[in-house]
Amino acid sequence: MRNHIISLLDKGMRLDGRKADEYRKDIKVEYGVAKLAEGSARVTIGKTEVIAGVKMEVMDPFSDTPDEGVIMVGEELLPLSNPAFEAGPPSIEAIELGRVVDRGIRESHALEMNKLCIISGEKVWAVSIDICPINDAGNLFDASALAAIAALQDTKLPEYDGKKIDYKKLTDKKLPLVALPIGVTVIKLGKHYIVDPLYDEQKVADARLTVASTADGMLCALQKGGVEPLTAEDITKIVQLGLEKAKFLREKVKQ
Repeated sequence: MRNHIISLLDKGMRLDGRKADEYRKDIKVEYGVAKLAEGSARVTIGKTEVIAGVKMEVMDPFSDTPDEGVIMVGEELLPLSNPAFEAGPPSIEAIELGRVVDRGIRESHALEMNKLCIISGEKVWAVSIDICPINDAGNLFDASALAAIAALQDTKLPEYDGKKIDYKKLTDKKLPLVALPIGVTVIKLGKHYIVDPLYDEQKVADARLTVASTADGMLCALQKGGVEPLTAEDITKIVQLGLEKAKFLREKVKQ
């Protein structure tokens, strides 16, 4: 399979006919797909499908950030989305996916965390993002990151009287979201750099780099994967490609 994919790339095409730097054309973002969540979104990239939901809680702040809210991201890889996934505790792959999405949001300062403070040192809002792939046809990193940011856009705070939350009543107050970090994953296969990899392309990749950036072109997070090293030249080319393709993905979400 690896030799076949590289042979196609040498001819300027891929398994599904795309060029190396092209995303699948059928990308869709839907909002409000989970009625019991405070915010939710479904993202499809080709046959890859991911759902993200946001739940809001009130908790004690961390001691080192008494005036800031909390954000948590988790991803669960269910066997229904890919037979390679197993039920049970989070796998290494699931943990990495969650951390990459978390890092892109956190390091971009997409949320104004101080505005999630209710009472300094006592009570803050906690934003919990749960991500669940429905079908894995490749590139869960980008689909998960896009679903998470879309779910945050969709989120409304529930009513809170200072003692308990009424989840049945959502207010008109949105999250203090001030940036839209977008993750773009590029794999290296031989001498080629490939965006939006298919599952079969991912399996034979030499290395992977996820590039998270904001609308003004600020680079906010990187995550390396794969067994082979990347040179400084590789990283420079991948980052440039990631920043360019982020503009395309950003058009798919609400501004």
